[in-house]
Amino acid sequence: MTTRLNPSQQAAVEHHEGPLLVVAGAGSGKTRVLTARIARLIEVHGVPPQAVLAVTFTNKAAGEMRERVGRFLGRDPAGMWIGTFHGIGARLLRMYADLAGRTPEYTIYDEDDTLAVVKRIVERLRIDPKQFAPKTIVHEISSAKNALVEPAEFEALARTPLAQAAAKVYRELEPALRQANAVSFDDLLVLPVRIMREHEHVRTRLAQRFQHVLVDEYQDTNRAQYEFVRLIAGDHGNLAVVGDDDQAIYGWRGADVRNILDFERDFPAATVVRLEDNYRSTAPILALANEVIARNESRRGKTLRATRAGGEKVILLEAADDRDEAEAIAEAVQQWRASRGTLRDCAVLYRTNAQSRSMEEAMRKAGVPYRLVGAVRFYDRREIKDLVAWLRLVANPADDEAFRRALTAPKRGVGDTTLDLLASEARALGLPLLEQCRRAAALEGVRPATRTALLDMAATVDRFRAIAVDTSVDQLLLQLIAAVGYDTALRAEGPEGLERLDNVRELVTSAAEVIIDDGGEVGLRPLDHFLQRATLVTGLDQLGPDADAVTMMTVHTAKGLEWPMVCVTGLEDGLFPLSRALSDPEMLEEERRLFYVAITRAGERLVLAWAHQRRRNGELLGSISSSFLRGLAPMHFERKATIRLRGSARLASPYPTSTPADVPGEPRPWRDEGLVSFARAKKVAWAPREGEKVSSFVQDEEASQDLPNFVRGERVRHAKFGSGTIAEVSGSGKEAKVTVDFDDEDIGRKRLVIAFAGLTRGFD
Repeated sequence: MTTRLNPSQQAAVEHHEGPLLVVAGAGSGKTRVLTARIARLIEVHGVPPQAVLAVTFTNKAAGEMRERVGRFLGRDPAGMWIGTFHGIGARLLRMYADLAGRTPEYTIYDEDDTLAVVKRIVERLRIDPKQFAPKTIVHEISSAKNALVEPAEFEALARTPLAQAAAKVYRELEPALRQANAVSFDDLLVLPVRIMREHEHVRTRLAQRFQHVLVDEYQDTNRAQYEFVRLIAGDHGNLAVVGDDDQAIYGWRGADVRNILDFERDFPAATVVRLEDNYRSTAPILALANEVIARNESRRGKTLRATRAGGEKVILLEAADDRDEAEAIAEAVQQWRASRGTLRDCAVLYRTNAQSRSMEEAMRKAGVPYRLVGAVRFYDRREIKDLVAWLRLVANPADDEAFRRALTAPKRGVGDTTLDLLASEARALGLPLLEQCRRAAALEGVRPATRTALLDMAATVDRFRAIAVDTSVDQLLLQLIAAVGYDTALRAEGPEGLERLDNVRELVTSAAEVIIDDGGEVGLRPLDHFLQRATLVTGLDQLGPDADAVTMMTVHTAKGLEWPMVCVTGLEDGLFPLSRALSDPEMLEEERRLFYVAITRAGERLVLAWAHQRRRNGELLGSISSSFLRGLAPMHFERKATIRLRGSARLASPYPTSTPADVPGEPRPWRDEGLVSFARAKKVAWAPREGEKVSSFVQDEEASQDLPNFVRGERVRHAKFGSGTIAEVSGSGKEAKVTVDFDDEDIGRKRLVIAFAGLTRGFD
C-alpha cells in the first residue's frame, strides 16, 4: 500500500492517531495520500469504514475518493461517509431534523427559492428594494451565516444602512423557513453546528461514531466548516487535514486561511508533514512559482521541488494592447498544436470572465476551436443580451423579441398581463409592439404609471435612433446605459451585479473595436455591423467534451486542474491584481496566491502575457505590468514582444535588457472607477430631459490633448478609403469627427471619428 510513495507521502499515510496537518504543495500527490491513508486505517489498523468521515468540496472529488479507496482495499468501503460539507450536513440534519424545528422531509431551497422568500420579507417590512436590493441582502445574510453570526448578534453589529436592513430580514428569515419546513443552502452547515452546540449528547454521539475525520482542501474552509469539523473531532483529536495555504484563494466567499495557518494552535499535539515534491511542472515553472509566493508574509513556508528533468523557460509576452495580446495567444497555441499536435493540452486563464471576449474573438478569427468553462459565452450572458436587445430595437423598431427583452432591462413595472394586452392589441392592428407603446394612453385597464413607462420607452428608442445616425456604437451604448439606468440596476444586485458590470464594459470595448475595424466610419452601418457580429458569435456551435479545443476559464475555475501548456493573460496592475487589492495587503496576498495557482497549472510550457494598453469602456488606456512580475529574476523568463509592439516606437521597450520591474514607455496605472474612465472623459452628445436621472456612467467633457487637429480643406489619407479632402470638422475630444470627400467616387463622402480613423496628413 505504501509502494510508489515518497518519504513525505509515506509519513502522512502511516500516521495513525492524533491530529495531522499535511501541507500539500501543488502537484504533490495529495489525493493519493488522502485515499491511501483512509485505506490503511481500514486495512492495517482495523478501523471500521463506518467510523471514518471524509469531507471534501465537490461531489466529483468525493466520488473519486471513494473509488480510489475501493481500489486500494479491493472492495467498496461500505458504511464510510465520504461527501461534501453540505452533503454530509444535509445527512446529519435529516437525522436530527426535529432539533432544528424541521421534519426529515425538509426541502432544500436553492438560490432562487431563498431570494423569493427574502423578497416577500422585504415587501412585508416595507424595505425599499431599489435602495437595498434583495440579492444584496441575501448575500449579506449568507456571509453572516457562514461566519456563524446569529440574527441577534448581526443586528447588534449592524452599522451601515444596508446591514441594518439585512438584519431585519435575517431576523424574519429563519421563522419563515421553519414554517415552510425548508432550509437554505447555508443552513446545511449552520443548523448541524447549532444542533451540536446546543445538544451535547448529539455531539458526543457523532464524535464516538466518527473516530477518524479527514478533510481535503482545508485552506478553503470557512468558519462554519471549521466549527463543524472541530465539534466532531475535538474529543479524540483524530483529525487529518490536507491543504495548501499558498492556494487559499476563496477569501472573498468566506474561506479563512487562518484555519490552516493556526492548526497547531487549535490542536497543539499536531504532526505536520510537508509534501514538496512536484510531479506536474518542470523546474523553470516551479522556480518562478516559488519566488512569486515567497513574497507573501502570511504563509507556513515550503519550496516545491521538480521531479521532472529539463524544461523550457517561462515566456513573458508583451503586447501592444489587449487585441494584440489575444491574437498573440491564439498564435502561441497554434504553434503548440503544430509541434505537439493537440489543442486539448492548452489552457488560457484570465482573472475575470469579462476578459474572455477578446480571447474568444481572437480564437474565432484564427480558426482555433475553444471551449469556455465555468462561464457563459460572452454574447450569451444575460447583461450582454439585454443591451444588445436595446441596440437591436434602436436599429429595428419592429423587432418584437428585442422589445420584450428590453422592456425588462431594467424592469420598469410592466407586468405580463399588460404585455399580453399590448401584444393582443398590436396583433389586431398589425403593429409592432414598440409602435403600440405610443398608443398606450388608449389601453383600458392599464395603470397610469405603466402607461408612462411604456411611453417613456418609446421616446427613449426614438431619441436614440436619432443619436445613432451620427454617433459611434460605443458612445451610443454609453449614453443608452445611462439613460435607462442599466448600470444602476446592476449595482443594486450586489457582487454578482458588479461582475456583470465588467462584462458591460467589455461590450462597450467591443463596440469601439467595430469602429476601429471600419476605419472610424460612423452612422447606422456600424451599428448593423456590430449587431451582425454579435449574432454570429451567439450562433457558434457548442463543442463537445471530447473536441480538440483550447480550454478558456478564470484562474479560480482552474484550481485543481492542469495542462501541459498554460497561458495566463492580463497581467497588469488593476486587473491582476485587481485594483481594489492594491490598497489592501490581505487581499493583495490572496491575489498573489491566485497568481501562484495559475502558474502551477502548467506542466511544460507557461506563457505570461500583458499589454501596454487595454481598452476600457471602448477607450484605449495605458497599463503597467503586474506588480507580481516586477523584481523577479530575469533568468526565469524568455522575453518576447509581439510584432505590433516591436513596430511601435512609442510603446516598445528596449530588448533584451529591460525587466518586468521597469518597463519604459508611457504606461499609466489602469484602475477601475466604475464605468467612468479616469484617463479620458467622453463628451455627452445628448442632454437629459427635465427630471431624468443622469447616471455616473456618463462622463463630463474633457478635450483630449493627444488627437490631431484638422481643418476644412486639408488633404488627408485613410488606410482603407485612400486620399480625400476634409469638408467639415465637428465635436471635440474623443468625439471629434470629420467629414471627408474621398477621391474615389465609389467611396464618396464619409463621416469619421478622428480617434479611430487613423488619418494622416498630406497627399499621395
